[in-house]
Amino acid sequence: MSASKPFVVARLALAVTVLGLAGCVRSQWATPTLNPNAIWATAAPATTLPNSTATRSYALPAARLPGAPILTPTPDAAHFQAQAGRGAQTYVVQSGDTLGAISQRFGVSLQDLQKANQLADPNSLSVGTTLTIPAVVAQATGPSFKLIPDSELVYGPMSIQLDIPAIIQHYNGFLASYTQDVNGTTMTGAQIVMGVAEDYSVNPGLLLAVLEYKSAWLTNPNPNPALGETPFGFNDGFHIGLYRQLVWAANALNMGFYRWQAHAETAWLLADGSVVPIDPTINAGTAGVQSFFAQLDDYPTWVRDVSPGGFFDTYSVLYGYPFDLAIEPLVPANLVQPPLHLPFPAGETWYFTGGPHASWDEGSAWGALDFAPGLDTPGCTETDEWVAAVADGVIVRTGVGEVIEDLDGDGYEQTGWDILYMHVESRDRVQPGTWVKAGDHIGHPSCEGGIATGTHVHLARKFNGVWIAADGPVPFNLDGWISAGSGDEYTGTLTRNGVTISNYDGKSQANAIHR
Repeated sequence: MSASKPFVVARLALAVTVLGLAGCVRSQWATPTLNPNAIWATAAPATTLPNSTATRSYALPAARLPGAPILTPTPDAAHFQAQAGRGAQTYVVQSGDTLGAISQRFGVSLQDLQKANQLADPNSLSVGTTLTIPAVVAQATGPSFKLIPDSELVYGPMSIQLDIPAIIQHYNGFLASYTQDVNGTTMTGAQIVMGVAEDYSVNPGLLLAVLEYKSAWLTNPNPNPALGETPFGFNDGFHIGLYRQLVWAANALNMGFYRWQAHAETAWLLADGSVVPIDPTINAGTAGVQSFFAQLDDYPTWVRDVSPGGFFDTYSVLYGYPFDLAIEPLVPANLVQPPLHLPFPAGETWYFTGGPHASWDEGSAWGALDFAPGLDTPGCTETDEWVAAVADGVIVRTGVGEVIEDLDGDGYEQTGWDILYMHVESRDRVQPGTWVKAGDHIGHPSCEGGIATGTHVHLARKFNGVWIAADGPVPFNLDGWISAGSGDEYTGTLTRNGVTISNYDGKSQANAIHR
């Protein structure tokens, strides 16, 4: 998908039967390769699947009458909160660690971690090194003020009503005339916003709102020139230009949303090194926005941005009171996955190479599994093997290595169940608008569309725009094989009828799976 994190990953060399048979690769900033044509390679919305009945997966919010009182958002059940402050401790570097990831895990700034361990070069991290983790003194608990509902963070049902090109042209600011060369193709601001929104499954209206709040690119024809090609003010030397800035922003928004949902975050680490315990009553959408600003702000600025009078006001001016737009529940508590097959033809044996890991970039839910054909040649090898449709549906979008299948029959990827097939070769790939039956050919597995160790298919699910975790309350059920995680990304199992197989980045009897 693109460039790796600016810190060298400490890894152990592992001897395997076929090294790198077929797995996705961890990357701090796994920026996808955006295909500008894919934005418009979208099927016209269908009415229903052939011989089926489409059922709406959501209820539209009721309109609030003019002058009616603005009600407080529905309270969320309080999350358990671990103590944010703590004393100094030690940590032994493991394979796959980076100094940046360790700083996030322990809630200390990268600078403080380097200083405590006298590390002049953060890239010099070695497996087995014992690091001193400095003491953390936490700030006061963050604001409980809710910024947006969950449904306004994701590329969900309400996104259907947004005409992003028209909004941009209406305000006629800098973004309206902005163009950028993305992977050799000149793209407009609207194309870039929509492409990132679709891939990350983040509300394009939210991306416009944070862009406006930080830079006024939406409404001001002559924004602050000091920002240059970093309109969010985030400058790591890599995320330069609107496309990569939006990639960073979408990932930051997702990170807060999904980590809060998974009870994996109890405090924000701010850009100035401050540690702020998260109020336990906020919702996931608010957590996503708080997470975004945490990566940009010092403590006083962050409190201003996530309180009344900050970002909330910009969002309200653009779209109205956010909670008037809420779709609740966005993901029902009793959600059940529809019947799905393994993603390869019946009668074949493939290999389970990747347990639950990020659906799209590191900020998303661990919603993906990897499967690979048993090729004799390791690595990224062209093959005539086929990825097969896991269910009946319509292909609504394709991109670089990417195929999106809509299962509910309305032709919108923002609603109901959708399947992401990733690393599908462009040769012989199914086209948008094609109705497929379970088992029909999607395309050939490959390494297209991202960083990969070998030819495979990456399979993930969305419901109403929300990435569904493979190790969560609604695990994959693929021909009766139920997914589970271990707590470590990429490591997991599939179980059916008392038989359990574990993923393995290679080819062996232990991870073989027959359909």
